[in-house]
This record gives sequence, C-alpha cells and structure tokens, in this order.
Amino acid sequence: MRKFINILLISFMLVSFIEAGPAAYGICQTGCNAAAVACYAAAGATMGVTFGASAPASVLACNAALGVCMTMCIAAGCAPTL
Repeated sequence: MRKFINILLISFMLVSFIEAGPAAYGICQTGCNAAAVACYAAAGATMGVTFGASAPASVLACNAALGVCMTMCIAAGCAPTL
C-alpha cells in the first residue's frame, strides 16, 4: 500500500500544468450570470429585459459588473480550451 501511495504522489508531482477547460469556464460564467441576476433583482429589474436608452444607472452598473466578472473568468485561467 505504501508503494502505491508513493507512486501516486510522484505522478501528481510530475503534472506541471493543468488547463481548466470548458467545464471550469462554464461554471465560472454560470456564477457570473447568477450574480448578475441577483444584481438585477436588487435593482428592481429582470435580466434579459431590454431598456434601450432609458436603462437605469443600477442596471448599467450590473451590466458592467457582469462584463468584469466574465473577463475575470478568462484571467483566472478558465478560458475554454479544445
């Protein structure tokens, strides 16, 4: 059993780089969207409703925060890979 554990630990040490892949990217994006829905609800709006030029400042702030969150998913290394 000890030999198996040693081999397992050595194999983990040999892994030098792991990419997150599409699943992690999807999870991160889903988290961003869930936060945006909560932000819209707090602003008294419904996500997906078009306001046009009459969008309240709170909705615009939610949109900006959503964009930053989605950008951070890529910066965190969760970019979709093939």
